[in-house]
Amino acid sequence: MTDGAQPLEDAARLVGVPDEFQRLWTPHRMAYIQAGPEVLREDCPFCEAPKHPDAERLIVARGKSAYVLLNLFPYNSGHLLVCPYRHIATYDQATAEEVAEIGALTQTGMRVLKAVSNCDGFNLGMNQGAVAGAGVDAHLHQHIVPRWSSDANFFPIIAKTKALPQLLGEVREAVASAWPATA
Repeated sequence: MTDGAQPLEDAARLVGVPDEFQRLWTPHRMAYIQAGPEVLREDCPFCEAPKHPDAERLIVARGKSAYVLLNLFPYNSGHLLVCPYRHIATYDQATAEEVAEIGALTQTGMRVLKAVSNCDGFNLGMNQGAVAGAGVDAHLHQHIVPRWSSDANFFPIIAKTKALPQLLGEVREAVASAWPATA
């Protein structure tokens, strides 16, 4: 090549036996695999998170009665959770102040995600109770899941796998840096 670019290596010449499978490398997931299926089940992860530094627990913003953090097991890159500090299980147990702040933080989260990820839409929701699909059913949390019209990811359907193009720490830094100081 005359432009100085290195030619791609032929995979057949690399170590290992070539096969028809593509590889999706996700080394950041090893922490979750090694921790097992019951990560932080003795303590509520949403009560525990605010007690630690923001970057360590993926917190992107803190309010007076609620805060925002990245989901450890995201549906998409940028999947945010809005949680009240108070340990309550359902939306009807939230105070008017908590409801207002959860709503305001959700709106700000949507604006920030549009700015940093150029998403086309969102899924918003609260799964309340294990029967409704809540992974942490004892602590209320609002999901903000960014969606892109060009994303036709088939992995979840055929392989129960999500392809996430960014590491959680990178997403947290981008969202936290873009979060307005007055929110």
